[in-house]
Amino acid sequence: MEHLFSAWPQVAVQLRPARHILFLSDYDGTLTPIVERPELANLSPKARKLLQALAHQRRFTVAIISGRALRDLERRVGIRGIIYAGNHGLAIEGPGMSFVNPVAEEMKLFFRLLHQLLSKALGTIRGVRVEDKGLTLSVHYRMVAEAKADEVENAFEWVIAPTRSLGKIKTTRGKKVYEVRPAVAWDKGKAIALLLKKYKKGKEKALPIFLGDDLTDEDGFKVINKYDGISIFVGEGAEDTAARYFLRSPAEVEEFLGMLLERRRRVREEVSH
Repeated sequence: MEHLFSAWPQVAVQLRPARHILFLSDYDGTLTPIVERPELANLSPKARKLLQALAHQRRFTVAIISGRALRDLERRVGIRGIIYAGNHGLAIEGPGMSFVNPVAEEMKLFFRLLHQLLSKALGTIRGVRVEDKGLTLSVHYRMVAEAKADEVENAFEWVIAPTRSLGKIKTTRGKKVYEVRPAVAWDKGKAIALLLKKYKKGKEKALPIFLGDDLTDEDGFKVINKYDGISIFVGEGAEDTAARYFLRSPAEVEEFLGMLLERRRRVREEVSH
């Protein structure tokens, strides 16, 4: 895996002939730094301005794909006319598109009950936050004392294990978070494949770019690689990722956005001359 800035000459060569680019990015830990409380993860004005500028480029389609609830994601990014994929791609809205995974939709009441059970089981542990995201659940424990981490895991498993054993749900771990999702054959990779099919221009395939920072993004990286796209891990020290390139931080992601816009400006100037 190579640092994207070091590999920029070859990446620029890959970008040049692409008539349509689908730019996809995770939110937390990618566009924004990881923070102790998820509600404090706000997009910087600079990042929003760069994404908005990219979305206005004729050759680009911009999508934000996140584990956050769809409405929360839309509110935080606040850019009109782009694609939002919430709940790891279980719910997607964009120009000419509205999608909700039907199995996940049917399980909304079940997840509401599960949220109540988890809130009760984990309510005595200081720093735990159980988030009901409609189609999925998240248990955040970044603010929990390290000595209490095992207690969080034990209480979580006590509630979740019986339902998981019946095949109704699946769980994954992220950065100080447990994710609970319907046990459907759907992930960020499948959501990205759907978007590539939906937003291709005529018979031409889009060149996909995807940035992510966590285990749930690995499915996305694999699909991007399958389509000969540009897969980028954001963070330090990831050796077992499927991504082909890496950036160290959301600050470097902002720099990359600027490089894409500058590259587009130069291409337009070359064409006009």
